Amino acid sequence: MLPFVHSLTGSVHLISAIIAMISGAYVLLTTKATKRHRQVGYIYVVSMLLLNITAFWIYDLFGRFGPFHIAAIFSSICIIGGMLPIIFRIKNWIYYHYFFMNWSTIGLYAAFWAETFTRMSSGKNFWPLVMIATMITVSVGAYLVNRNKERLLANFK
Repeated sequence: MLPFVHSLTGSVHLISAIIAMISGAYVLLTTKATKRHRQVGYIYVVSMLLLNITAFWIYDLFGRFGPFHIAAIFSSICIIGGMLPIIFRIKNWIYYHYFFMNWSTIGLYAAFWAETFTRMSSGKNFWPLVMIATMITVSVGAYLVNRNKERLLANFK
């Protein structure tokens, strides 16, 4: 168990998050549709699923089901929504994969920044910091997803 995390579940959650952040960034920043993209992409998917599953076992913040559990549900939907079109090769699969996987990563980084800022603030101004970190991350992410979609998806038409 990591010394700054208070449970095995928390340690698995943190390690999964770190792996997801690294593999997600790699997949986003490198060439698409390569063998390496698929390999690292599967690492991302598995780490995100593990991250989301462990999120449902963590109740330290509210003592009950809370808003971050809802975020884990949306994150899981994004992962599933990004992978099922590939597995079943549905029509326009690349568009679903592109948008769902990008939003999965944006959500991951929004959670990272929210967690980082609230820990740095020692819990003061918790909700404003969570909202500001989330809004900035989502705004930048939405801009980048929309700016790059034509260039990245053009190769698959």
